[in-house]
Amino acid sequence: MRNRERGHYCVGGHRFVRASHSWTEVIKTRMKPTRSATKKPSHLPLTERTAYRRLEDVVGCKWSAAVLAAIGRGVTRPGQLERFIPGISTKILTERLRKLVDYRLITRTEIAGKVPRTEYALTATGVKLNTIIESIRDLDEEHDAQQMPKS
Repeated sequence: MRNRERGHYCVGGHRFVRASHSWTEVIKTRMKPTRSATKKPSHLPLTERTAYRRLEDVVGCKWSAAVLAAIGRGVTRPGQLERFIPGISTKILTERLRKLVDYRLITRTEIAGKVPRTEYALTATGVKLNTIIESIRDLDEEHDAQQMPKS
């Protein structure tokens, strides 16, 4: 069946289609090749963007990974964390600890006593993330070892 029989008229690479079999409204469209059904999406869906932003908010800070790694190694008290992580200030440590508690990657436990104490521990999700961070650190060390010039 030719285009003309279907109601399509082609002129100069454009396709003219009769609307409701009357020429009162002519739709002019550029003839384009059809795209396959497996076309890649042009952007990330909102749910994935939100997940990436949350991930960046948690791990994007240069101190978050260090705090998670330190807690994963058994350093649980804020003063110990401050001494264990060189260069971190008390203010930044407090902010990061609060953020990690908000994201439920660590838990905060207040221990009553003559001198009240606060301790932090990794949650199940925090352990998983810490494992991933340690894997990335190991990969970085392997990569650095490969980049070293052999003497």
